[in-house]
Amino acid sequence: MLERLQAGLGLARSLLIYRRPGRQAGLKRFYSQFVQPGDRVFDIGAHLGDRSSAFAALGARVVALEPQPRLFAWLQRLTRGSGRVTCLPLAVGSAPGQLTLASSRVNPTVASLSAAWREQVSSRQAGFAEVDWDERLSVEVTTLDDLIERYGEPDFCKIDVEGFEPDVLRGLSRPLAALSVEFVQGALDQALACVDRLEQLAGYRYQVVAGERRAFFLPDWIDADAIRAWLEAGAQGLSSGDLYARWAGE
Repeated sequence: MLERLQAGLGLARSLLIYRRPGRQAGLKRFYSQFVQPGDRVFDIGAHLGDRSSAFAALGARVVALEPQPRLFAWLQRLTRGSGRVTCLPLAVGSAPGQLTLASSRVNPTVASLSAAWREQVSSRQAGFAEVDWDERLSVEVTTLDDLIERYGEPDFCKIDVEGFEPDVLRGLSRPLAALSVEFVQGALDQALACVDRLEQLAGYRYQVVAGERRAFFLPDWIDADAIRAWLEAGAQGLSSGDLYARWAGE
C-alpha cells in the first residue's frame, strides 16, 4: 500500500512539473528553431512526453522511447491525441540487449542505467543525495542505429537518460543534424564523453540550456574545444542543463 502511494505521489509530482499549463507554449517556441513540419524527431528518455507533444505540435513525426512501465502508459495516454507520436517501451544504449534500470518511486524523473553516474551524483550533487534508488527493472535496449534503420534518420534527437548519454551515442555510427544531451554537475565527465563521441562522428557547434529554461545560456554557438573548456571549468556552476549540438557540415 505504501509503495503504491509513493509511486502515485511521484507520478503526480512529475505531471505537475512537466505537464503544467503554459509549458507547451514555451517548448514549442524554443524547439521551432530545430524542428519543422514533416521532420522526424527521436525523443530518447521521453518520460511523460512533454517534449514529444511539443515536437508533434510543430508538425514532426516523433519516435518516443520510455522504458519505465508506469511512465510509458502515461506517455501513450498523453500523446495519442496528436497521431504523430510512436511510443516504444525501450531504453537506448551502445548495443541491443537487456540492462538493469534503477529508479525511484518517489521521484520517477530520475531513472538510470548507469551505476557509476548514480554514485557520482549521489555523492557530489545535493539534489541527488536523498534520492532512494529503490526499484530495479530489467529493460530491453535498442540503439540509435537500429532506430534509424527502422524509422529513418532524425532531424533532431533529444537524449535525456540520466548519465547514460555517452552509451547512447556509442550506438550511433553517423552524424545527426542536431541533438541534445543532458548534463549534471558532479558528473560533467559524462558530458565531455558525449562531446568526444560526437566529434568522432563529425564537427559540431555547441550551445547550452540551463536547467529547464527555454533559452540559450551562452552568447553564441561555440566549437568543441570551447565547450570542452567550459565543461572542464565547471560549467559556470550550473547544477544541470542540456548541451545542444549542431552539425557544422562538411
